[in-house]
Amino acid sequence: MTILARSRSRHSEPADFDIRDYIDGAAAFYGATANVIMQLSLPPVGYGVAESRVHSGSIMRHPVKRTRTTLTYLSVALMGDDADRAAFRTAVNGAHKYVRSTAESPVQYNAFDKNLQLWVAACLYWGSVDVMRRLYGPVPDDIADTFYGYAHHLGTTLQVPREMWPADRAAFDAYWAENLPRTSIDPTIKAYFDRLLDLKMVSPPIRLLFARFHRWFTTGLLPARLRAEMDLTWTERDERRLNRLMRTTGMVSERMPRVIRNFPFNATLADMRRRQRRGKPLI
Repeated sequence: MTILARSRSRHSEPADFDIRDYIDGAAAFYGATANVIMQLSLPPVGYGVAESRVHSGSIMRHPVKRTRTTLTYLSVALMGDDADRAAFRTAVNGAHKYVRSTAESPVQYNAFDKNLQLWVAACLYWGSVDVMRRLYGPVPDDIADTFYGYAHHLGTTLQVPREMWPADRAAFDAYWAENLPRTSIDPTIKAYFDRLLDLKMVSPPIRLLFARFHRWFTTGLLPARLRAEMDLTWTERDERRLNRLMRTTGMVSERMPRVIRNFPFNATLADMRRRQRRGKPLI
């Protein structure tokens, strides 16, 4: 990884900053489901997904398509340009307009709620930093500050105004400490999470091979509060095993060319641009 020597300003990044130095497919592999659980543990977000009428975007019905859409969003937000973000924002807005609560919903929600989108973006940032730390070890402050300043794109690619993104890492920590206790997992959402953990959306042979491992490492990447709410057990031995596994993965990954480390994000960004040129749906 490139070591950045200069500091960042509130609204800009150093001229030599290249986000591709920090994009790692291994992080996506390990952190994906844990991040979804974190996002959906805020009840309005969880019920927005559980009750969604946009069945084409359901991971339970269309796991490959949903995974592609999520990876594309991340690649556009972090690796795309302003035109890419504007195009994908329009496509996502077309689906989000149907995601709103009804009179029968246990909680009120609206996919255009900026505060809910900020929570989702915060989970994406927090999870990415946690996974990268486990893969590669502690991150120097100058790199951490620069990456944090860039990470606002995780929210501003949709409706989150730039000024809503916490000003610095200390402000983010305060935001996280204030909002994590607002999460709550009721039986309906827990049942949805259990299906995710056990890979109920994939074919039985794949589930048989990977579900147990998937549940184990995803459990380890959840905040302790959410593990407790889901009645998941995690021991110090589990923590040591997970950290050894991820550090070994990081040692392998950091020796690979950047184009390989960036996969699948570079591929989904290229696919999105190709779809746009051909006039095909982006999500």
